[in-house]
Amino acid sequence: MTTMKNLVAGLFLIVVSFSVSAQDKVSNKAIKTVSLEQTNGEFTQKAITLSEGTYVFEIANSGVDHEVGFVLAPKGKTDAANHIKDAYVTKTVATNTKQISNEVTLTKGEYVYFCPMNPTPQYHLIVE
Repeated sequence: MTTMKNLVAGLFLIVVSFSVSAQDKVSNKAIKTVSLEQTNGEFTQKAITLSEGTYVFEIANSGVDHEVGFVLAPKGKTDAANHIKDAYVTKTVATNTKQISNEVTLTKGEYVYFCPMNPTPQYHLIVE
């Protein structure tokens, strides 16, 4: 009976060890923040070039007298079905505040970002 308890305890430690190790590898990825500022009818950053990787977008509402948001989409595919939903801010951005998006992993290509609530033009984001 003691041998069986030792075997079960050993298997439990292996499973817990594997679970913690897998979580450590996931949490060690480098996440960069891209800070963007919106004023009335525009973003102050007109174009962005990034390398492939995982990002969080931080959106600032600088003096726009209503809430704003953030949309990121592949260039030429800006309808809502193609929006990169994780890039949406987690909460609309009130005047003179900031909000962040969820994590977004970007691969090489061309994207556009804009705010339909402000509204702004579409700006270019290139991932090299």
